[in-house]
Amino acid sequence: MNHNQIGFIEFPSSDLSASKTFFTTVFGWTFKDFGEKYTAFSESGPHGGFFLSDAKSSVATGGALVVIHSDDLEKTQAAVEANGGKVVKAIFAFPGGRRFHFTDTTGNEWAVSGK
Repeated sequence: MNHNQIGFIEFPSSDLSASKTFFTTVFGWTFKDFGEKYTAFSESGPHGGFFLSDAKSSVATGGALVVIHSDDLEKTQAAVEANGGKVVKAIFAFPGGRRFHFTDTTGNEWAVSGK
């Protein structure tokens, strides 16, 4: 890790197994379990983890928005939907390119950006 840079990100998940399946299938992340209430992920850019909780992370409730990069937004959006994610903002243009927002299978909000 580098000094003063984000080294790890953690998110709530009410179903760790569902979170692992979704992010492995859609984004190719890998996981390592640490007991029954925590799983860490890698192959995601910054490493992070999911902790067992009924809480949800969303922009509307003041949560941070994590934006994942994609080389093919339409293909990624289709994979999100095919694997139980819900698009909450369809693909739209913004000054840096295009993106869409979705909630994962446990209700956390994410975004995917690309060109």
